[in-house]
Amino acid sequence: MDKYKHTVEEGSNFSKHGIDLSVYRHSDPSATVARVQVKRGHFQEFSNERSSYIYYVVSGQGVFYLNGEAVTVRATDLITIPPNTRIYYFGAMEMVLIATPAFDEKDERHVRFISESESPY
Repeated sequence: MDKYKHTVEEGSNFSKHGIDLSVYRHSDPSATVARVQVKRGHFQEFSNERSSYIYYVVSGQGVFYLNGEAVTVRATDLITIPPNTRIYYFGAMEMVLIATPAFDEKDERHVRFISESESPY
């Protein structure tokens, strides 16, 4: 593994709650970087007690719900979400997600599952 370059093949690839994730493997505790692909929505409302989430919308469009507030997004938008913010979203998008400090599963809090029938996509 190159100390500067990280490939999608070296990381973890999985699907959950309507999204496909490619989490890049690297050893920097200051951030986790992932590629997120969504076709209709992320069907889980959640928050993170410690990490800020920064989403860059590479392509597509959608709506983020942040503490119940609708935020419409499209390609080239950057969404910055502080810790303890409730998050879920709908849309057809490809995004880059940076969690800082690095994601730790013990800090994530499930709020509720979202019905797929709520998605306009």
